Amino acid sequence: MGGIIRGEEGHLLEIGGVEDHLHLLVNLPPKKCLSDLMRVLKSKASGWVKTSFEGQEGFAWQEGFGSFTVSLSNLDQVRDYIRNQREHHRTKTFQEEFRGFLTKHGIEFDEKTIWL
Repeated sequence: MGGIIRGEEGHLLEIGGVEDHLHLLVNLPPKKCLSDLMRVLKSKASGWVKTSFEGQEGFAWQEGFGSFTVSLSNLDQVRDYIRNQREHHRTKTFQEEFRGFLTKHGIEFDEKTIWL
């Protein structure tokens, strides 16, 4: 995924996740559109998964994605958070966590469509 992001002029700073989601800490130049990066990343990464792992021919990413900006002063905290996903999710599911992020940042969401 780092190579795909580099090909789109970005830099992957950290990656981590668990079975049902992935976190990426990415530095993307202002001239690049995040939704374009995610479209290319999901397309190329899903192609790799489908051809590299037996039984994953039907692999697909969730349609949407969530993104939050991070200040330079919080990079280390975010890196630690990403590195410790398995431990973090022993007490809180991804869905609970994501709802919390959205609520904390005042972002409205619809439970009927958020997990498509």
